[in-house]
Amino acid sequence: MTEGGGADRARPLPSLRRRVLWRVMGPLALTWLLGSALTVTVAAVYTRKAFDRSLLDDAYAVAANVELRGSRLAFALSAHQAAQVLFDHGETVLFAVAAADGDYIAGQRGLVPESAAGAGPWTFGDREFEHLALRTVTLQRALPRPFMVVVAQTTRSRSRLVGQLLLASVVPQAVLLLLLGLWLRRSIRRELEPLTRLEQALEQRDTNDLAPVQMTPRTRDIAHLADAVNALMARVEAGVQVQREFAGNVAHELRTPLAGIRSLAEYGLAQRDAAVWQQQLRRIVASEARASHLVDQLLALALADEAGASLQLGPVALDVLVRDLLLRTLPHADARGVDLGAAGLERPLFALGSPALLEGLLSNLLDNAFRYGRPAQAGVAPRVTVTAEAQGAEVCLSVTDNGPGMDAEECERVLARWEQGAAALQQRGGTGLGLAIAVRYVALLGGRMALGAAPEGPGLRASVWLLRPPMQDPVTGAAP
Repeated sequence: MTEGGGADRARPLPSLRRRVLWRVMGPLALTWLLGSALTVTVAAVYTRKAFDRSLLDDAYAVAANVELRGSRLAFALSAHQAAQVLFDHGETVLFAVAAADGDYIAGQRGLVPESAAGAGPWTFGDREFEHLALRTVTLQRALPRPFMVVVAQTTRSRSRLVGQLLLASVVPQAVLLLLLGLWLRRSIRRELEPLTRLEQALEQRDTNDLAPVQMTPRTRDIAHLADAVNALMARVEAGVQVQREFAGNVAHELRTPLAGIRSLAEYGLAQRDAAVWQQQLRRIVASEARASHLVDQLLALALADEAGASLQLGPVALDVLVRDLLLRTLPHADARGVDLGAAGLERPLFALGSPALLEGLLSNLLDNAFRYGRPAQAGVAPRVTVTAEAQGAEVCLSVTDNGPGMDAEECERVLARWEQGAAALQQRGGTGLGLAIAVRYVALLGGRMALGAAPEGPGLRASVWLLRPPMQDPVTGAAP
């Protein structure tokens, strides 16, 4: 079975022109053959009827010369006169006259049939006589005394006429069919020429050339194909751009932490004090954690950029998603000493989005709050609250901390890539990607995001507005 499949794949495929031409000409040729066969059959039937009518006229002419002489029937014409009456320049005509009781009167004796019973006054038939294929008619007459006349004729003229009709009808149609095939072949080649140009344009392109293909299609189908190819080129170019940007970001941003790790390791190796070694190892572990966090953020940003083309949004139970994520995040918050809380999750609340993107969005906002939303005052415990509430046709998801906060200008600036706030710069542990990733997620979800001051006391509030599903109940917020 595998060998057969390999043989099928190795077999050269026919060209599209040939397949289209065959699909058109095949049914046309079959229709032409059936039509020609029907034409010849009808012509043969009517030709036979015409010749049979002439043959019957000859039989009536012979019967008109049979007369009663005394008590016996006699034929009034001599053999020479009978030949003149039945003369045919292309056929041999024979005749016979016999009484009803079978007594021979005139003509060829062997033509008289043994039984002359028929359904009407005349009967047509085919027979062979003296090595001649004959068409016969047997005419029954009642006056002056019952007798029969048999007239037979060879069929050469009939066959020749049917052949001429066949030649006259089939040959011109065959020539027309051939001319039609040549015209179709040329027309198909002309109509498929844009495909050939598209193939040549793609074969001659460099691997880095992803510009749209320039085509002048003649049909809507070719135009749709060109649009699909150009759309694919655009998606591939976007993916390549994301990969290049990711590779550049990784190469640029990882250079510093990796160099720091190597410096810490070299310094530790140069010391002999075990306490110094432990201190350097702890610093190496912290540097590696920052580098891993940076790689995770770069990967998240690259995946977010690639997700835009194939993302499909649908109703998501936001209250369930937020509750589950907070339960998974509680151990991490406890380890950092953060009081993690929630509000607005008491009743069902749906948003239009993607579960994976919503989890990534909320995780980035929580991580940013855990890292930089810590109070500057001593003795004040860090507190982070997640709130979800319906606001008209939108759902507002917010993460609020009680940290130092930011002014309006700084809130606008830190939403860009590689930009960091004052707290991140002071801690020297940020990369400037966390909020940029959140902004990208919000854009993919079709929402909007803003940073502002916490409603109560110092702190920062990151708010995201998402659309509610069309089927959502405007009062309860639940989907039917």
